[in-house]
This record gives sequence, C-alpha cells and structure tokens, in this order.
Amino acid sequence: MTAVTTGTAAVRTYSDHGRALWRRALLTREAAIIVVLVLVVVVALGTVRNFDSPLTVTYLLRDIAPILLIALPMTLIIITEEIDLSVASIVGLSSVTTGILTQAGIPFPAAALVAILVGAVAGVVNGFLVTVVGLPSLAVTIGTLALFRGIAVGLLGTTAITDFPEEWTDLAKANIPGTPVPVVIIPFVVLAIAFAVLLHFTPFGRSLYAIGLNKEAAHFSGINVARSKFALFVMSGAVSGFAGVYFTLLYSNARGDNAMGMELQIIAAVLLGGVSIFGGRGALHGVIAGVLLIGILGSALRLAGVTSDIINVITGVLLILSVVSASLLAWLHTSRAAAIGRRKGRRDADGIAGPR
Repeated sequence: MTAVTTGTAAVRTYSDHGRALWRRALLTREAAIIVVLVLVVVVALGTVRNFDSPLTVTYLLRDIAPILLIALPMTLIIITEEIDLSVASIVGLSSVTTGILTQAGIPFPAAALVAILVGAVAGVVNGFLVTVVGLPSLAVTIGTLALFRGIAVGLLGTTAITDFPEEWTDLAKANIPGTPVPVVIIPFVVLAIAFAVLLHFTPFGRSLYAIGLNKEAAHFSGINVARSKFALFVMSGAVSGFAGVYFTLLYSNARGDNAMGMELQIIAAVLLGGVSIFGGRGALHGVIAGVLLIGILGSALRLAGVTSDIINVITGVLLILSVVSASLLAWLHTSRAAAIGRRKGRRDADGIAGPR
C-alpha cells in the first residue's frame, strides 16, 4: 500500500498488483509472521522443557480460543479503518448474562443464546453510534467499554456465579477424541472459514478493503459504507458474546470483570498479524498466525520461568516493531515510487526538449 497524491487529496491505493504472484504471496508481512511463528516453535521445542507435552498444547489453545474468535471480526473492522475496544467488556457482560439466567433456572442453551444476542445488541449500539450518529469508533468504543463493563459489574457486584451444568462445563474443557486439541477449536475453524470466505472471496470483503483505503471513493463507487460497518460491529458483538459463553464455561465462573484487558491482546495480535491500523490492508491467515505467535511465545516463556511482566514487555516490543516496520516499509516504498516518478519525468522532459 502506498500514497498517491492527486490534486489536493492523498489517495491510498495498492501498487503491489504489478508484482509477480509469488512475490505477492511470499514477500508479505503475513508470510514473515508465519516464518517467525515456525522459528519460535522450533526453538521452544528444542530449549523449553515440557513445551511439546499434550497438556501444554491443550491449555495453550484453551486460553487463546476467545482471542482467536474475537480476532476474526476485529480484523474486518480494522481493515475498514475502525476499531472496537469494547469487545472484552461484551465478553464480561455476556458471561454475567449467562450466569444470571442459568441461576434463575433457564436451560443453559437458552441462556447461552440470550447471552449471544446481548452481545449482538451491544454491537448494534456501537454500530449505531459510529455509522448513524457519525462518532469516531475509538471514542465510541472507549465509552461503551466502560458502559458494558459497568453494567456487568453492576448486575453481580463483587459476587460470582459458579454453578453451571456439568455436561456443558465438561464440553468446554473437552478435547477432540484422540488429540490434545480442545473442542472449541471446531467452532473457531468454522467461523474462520466463514470469515475468510467473506473477506477474501466476496464482493462484500473487497468493499471492506476499498472502505479502508478511501471511504469517500468507496461511497461514490456505490458501496454502502455505513451499512457495511454497522454489520461488522454487530458481528463483533455476537462473536464476543459467544466467546463470553465459552469463557464462562471454561472457568466455571461468571463475573463482571471476566476478560478484563483482553481487548488489548486481541488488537495486538491483529496488528502483529499484518493488518494496518490505517485500514485497507490485512489477511486472516496473518492474524491467526499473530494470535498463535503471542500465545505460543507467552506459553514458552512461562514454562521457562519468565515472569508475566517480562512477557508483557516482550509482547509490547513485538507489537511496536510490527507497526514501525510496516510504516518504514510503506515510507521506503513511497519514496522509491516517487524517485522513479521523478526520474521518468526528467527523461520525458529531456525527450520533449531534445535537439532542435
């Protein structure tokens, strides 16, 4: 992605499509993240004790499952140059809803469905304020982050609900038979395929990239920008609601402060996976690799005895490096394109002025 100046407006567009297919597939940030992920796994297998145990794999995938789930719609939202900081608060609100309804005697499947609907309604609130009222998504979701968390904490106070049907908590903790892979990975794979098809193989997905690159141009080309963004916030809320149900069952605990701070991990993983914070760029396979990289690195460091504070510092440095490297590469690409344009302009001028 680069910036091309036309008149007084800077229009961001892609110049990468002129490159060979293999270069577009392999020389990308997503490919680089996958390479780093493989290197981290290889080093951890050779140096960290018990890293390769089935129990480590199980706990790792259980812990990052909510992040994997919510990162899917978050990717689409950031590609449109928006953001949703309220997702972790929606997880907490969904968790509290699940606990209260289950405690009231409502069958768990019905309670879970209502909790997911509550998440979707929270997404509707975000989408309405951003697309209809026209407020910036950063400001809106900072506000609803506090609003949804306040509602969740207000409903339960400092108490926690821990009595859930055993068959459902066992299912949340169960593995696919014969493997160390948790059952929750099955709905994740289904959702990942659905979001990948939506983003990369449909006109709607292509319209999201167009919105992120230049929403005014997308609007004048016939794309309903507001409706597209509204749908994404609703998707984000619903998936966060589902993640809240899973979170509740996994830890057998419904509390208003569940998943506090998770939004930062999700956004860090999405950006690390190659999605541009400025919109218009990103791919789901890179995001999934980013989530796995953060999760595997954290797991390996914990097994090696590194404290959580140091792990947070390392994660933060990785995120900063990923953002800085993207900006640096974009600047170098833009400078190179501008230099080529200047040289071409001089050659054309020399040809016109030639000998008389």
